[in-house]
Amino acid sequence: MIIVTFTLMPSASLARYIKAFIGLRVDRSKGTPAPHKAILLLAVIESIENGEITDSKVYITPELVARFKGLWTQLVSDTGFVPSFQLPFFHLRSSSFWTLILRPGCQLLLTSSLSIRSFTQLCETVAYATLADDLFLLLTDAESRATLKQVLLQAWFGSQSVVSVKQPYLFEAVESQMLRESSAEYIRHIDQSDEEEIFVRNGVFKKMVPKIYNSTCAISGMRVIATGDVQMIDACHIVPFSESHDDTIGNGISLCPNLHRAFDRFLITIDSDMRLLISKRFVEADSAYSIMQYEGKKILLPSEQRNHPATTSLDWHRDRFIKVNNL
Repeated sequence: MIIVTFTLMPSASLARYIKAFIGLRVDRSKGTPAPHKAILLLAVIESIENGEITDSKVYITPELVARFKGLWTQLVSDTGFVPSFQLPFFHLRSSSFWTLILRPGCQLLLTSSLSIRSFTQLCETVAYATLADDLFLLLTDAESRATLKQVLLQAWFGSQSVVSVKQPYLFEAVESQMLRESSAEYIRHIDQSDEEEIFVRNGVFKKMVPKIYNSTCAISGMRVIATGDVQMIDACHIVPFSESHDDTIGNGISLCPNLHRAFDRFLITIDSDMRLLISKRFVEADSAYSIMQYEGKKILLPSEQRNHPATTSLDWHRDRFIKVNNL
């Protein structure tokens, strides 16, 4: 029996969500209640607490997935369960407080067990989930938030009866790997079959590279700092991730979107002196934004040598540039 004590009687709204969180509909076919929904709700609560979720919309972000995986590692000891993020994000729709909003023109294609097929399908099909307005309002209040977190911990994880869950934050661990490890060391950490892990690592890379380059394009020098979580300068893999599985800083460079596209298509590359080489196989009109104006320009680099592009990555890109352009 679950007993939750209060210094004051909870409001009608809080009491309703205490009951809803205790009575989550979960899979019990393995003899033990599946912990996925409780873990996701804890991750959402912590994301609100840390300012990562600022309204009732819950997006599928690397930060949220990282929190889910970190909390799972700490709280779930039953190895019979797989920490699949897509399952609770999808199946919480059976609760009145959680509504899935699909991307325009998309339809849910479910398995024979009426579940979502994969994490990739979730990301491609679902734009976000919305929390009921009264629940979101409760979660913005520190006391109500602590109560609901306590309820989830007591109801679904027994002895974990503390208000604050302390766990190593996966996002920070991945940042440390990207900054400090060689490509070979970094790649050993990656489970290529884990879509969620790849999603988190890619998200860290997209944030880290522009930050190291001070939100500045290494070629044009354009610097844009947007408010909120908007990125106007791209993190570009020098050797494509699909070929290298390398998200280390040495395989990254910060570029504005048009130069990112040109770099990915081998219309431009960087020589051994860190100067820009440009292909002759495209034509552009005279413009203040032309790519040709940067030919021979030395690229801008981070202040710390250890964060510069790796020679091996640049050599790979230059060799591919030469091959593609028949030089």
